[in-house]
Amino acid sequence: MPALPEPPRTLTAPRPRIGLLGIMQPLYDAMLPGITDHQAAYAQQVADRLSDAVDWTVAPPVRGREDAEQAVRDLENADLDGVLVVMLTYGPSLRVTGALTRTRLPLALANIQPDPAVTPEWDMADMTYNQGIHGAQDTANALVRAGRRFEVISGDWQSRQFADRVDRWARAARAATGLRRLKVGVFGYPMNGMGDARVDETALLRALGPEVEVIAPGALYRTAAALGKTEVSELMSWEDDAFEVDPRLSDKEREDHARMQLGIEQLLVERGCHAYSTHFDAIGEDGRFDRLPMAAASTLMAQGYGFAGEGDILAATVVRAGHMLAPDAHFTEMYAMDFPSDSILMSHMGEGNWRVAREDEPLRLIKRPLDIGGLSDPPTVLFRYRTGPATLASLVALGGERFRLVVSEGEVIDAPTLPALEMPYGQYRPDTGVEACTEGWLRAGGTHHMAMHTGHRARDWQALCSLTGIEYVRV
Repeated sequence: MPALPEPPRTLTAPRPRIGLLGIMQPLYDAMLPGITDHQAAYAQQVADRLSDAVDWTVAPPVRGREDAEQAVRDLENADLDGVLVVMLTYGPSLRVTGALTRTRLPLALANIQPDPAVTPEWDMADMTYNQGIHGAQDTANALVRAGRRFEVISGDWQSRQFADRVDRWARAARAATGLRRLKVGVFGYPMNGMGDARVDETALLRALGPEVEVIAPGALYRTAAALGKTEVSELMSWEDDAFEVDPRLSDKEREDHARMQLGIEQLLVERGCHAYSTHFDAIGEDGRFDRLPMAAASTLMAQGYGFAGEGDILAATVVRAGHMLAPDAHFTEMYAMDFPSDSILMSHMGEGNWRVAREDEPLRLIKRPLDIGGLSDPPTVLFRYRTGPATLASLVALGGERFRLVVSEGEVIDAPTLPALEMPYGQYRPDTGVEACTEGWLRAGGTHHMAMHTGHRARDWQALCSLTGIEYVRV
């Protein structure tokens, strides 16, 4: 099977950058000289063991309130995604409560100890080195009483299971921190009458962090027109290698599409936006554009941008969060139910992240008639979704600063091709069945635009919800 192409550029989500904060106290210095260095080495061993998927910054052991305040300030100034707290011995919680409850960084409490088993060979030193559990209880109690969100991860720190849980939390911390910095560009205005995409932008900013940047269609027109021929031809040459290009597409159609894609990307970079949405009416009614930027959305999603159609800020946000949480988030919607196969036809107007495409079929850049928007045919990337495990996620605005994430796990099935469907598509079979899934989706207020991942990612989304206060509902 041919591998999927690499996009011309990538807005990569870097590896999670996490601080490790080890807590102890001076009480044991006289009994065990050198204990601080001994436990500092243990903290470094934990970080080294967990470094396959996470970049670690290990703070010096915290032994008092001043140490804690300084260590947390240093970790915040290092621009990290979160802090993993490790009890190196028992440490009184009041020495760290202020620093941990005030920090803006996501927190997890690692309920671990150096040795996995209590043995007859243990002496008082071993007891002291391994007594972190009651320090964890003291600290957790303080965080609960302060109303501070945090995760707890227990287990043998050398086990694969523990590493997997830390990896999941670290990716969720990266996504939560990324949401606080996110700007969503909206080209024009949202679709009139579409209620489930509407959100109080100030409430979204306060609760989760994303800021909305409105970008006038005129800015896109001027930016696209000002692009040099070299940039445009380079993108078209890349498409020649990446896609099976429809010979019916004229050079004018392809150049026009390429200018729109490069123009959108340039504006997103200039405005600091890592997600965006376009609405066909905002483009069509402007009067200066010949076609809609369908293929642009597909490749920009493949590069890592969040995307949603129709000016949907919530869906663009959840697709970008999906990119930060796990590879290859994709924008889609439930088109129709297929009861004989117990599946749902998933698609959208023509936008889809081709990184989720089947690898046994070519990616096609087609000339595609589309009456919506009242413009000329938009070049569109056509593919079918890769079969196998998949996850859907929808971000719901409940009013005020309350948000909900509706999640479904299932699989993309190997369904028959639909020759007349000239847009990315696949058939998704929920684990709970079409009737139970869709009924649960509707009862929970799940929106009609959503993110999709290949793979089972419900626990990843749940971890993000725990960190951000989003209500999690699985259907």
